[in-house]
Amino acid sequence: MKKIEIVYRELLFNAIEKENRHLTQSYLAQALNISLSTVNLALRPLARMNSVRIKKMGFDIIDVKKILYYWASIRNVEKDIIYKTRVEAPVREIEKHMSNDIVFTAFTAYKFKFKDVPADYSEVYCYGNYNIKKRFKENNGTQNIFILRKDEIIEKYGKTVTIANLFVDLWNLKQWYANDFLKALEAKIGRFLE
Repeated sequence: MKKIEIVYRELLFNAIEKENRHLTQSYLAQALNISLSTVNLALRPLARMNSVRIKKMGFDIIDVKKILYYWASIRNVEKDIIYKTRVEAPVREIEKHMSNDIVFTAFTAYKFKFKDVPADYSEVYCYGNYNIKKRFKENNGTQNIFILRKDEIIEKYGKTVTIANLFVDLWNLKQWYANDFLKALEAKIGRFLE
């Protein structure tokens, strides 16, 4: 995930989960341990499309939906996959056997966050590192485990990704049922998208 995407994740986390729409560039730089210039670079396209209003002492998030869709349009999940394999086991068993240092996204994250699933699914997506190879050996079958490169900050949000991160990851998946999950997620967060 690019650094500007990490900025969007934190910005949207504040807007959606914390219901805080006023932030400062210095807060983002410190919270994410990135440069102020990276934060400002990330905010430029958002200001151009009138989704943030930059002020002297910070900025206001004025259109969550635009930011969310913008991030979804530039996100490249495929590029972040560092390991994929097949395990001959039901999805629930695979989820149970994941290591403690992973962060779930996509279908599993939706299930854990909202305690339901809008469609059956057969793949597990999570953010992690190469250590997962010890737990799940390489297999040439149709892959059902996808490990995305984990950044240093993602674990601060818990064992599942943020709602915005979940949205953009689902948006970029190819499985037909990803759309069912996306529609259900949009319904759940609809009040933030107005």
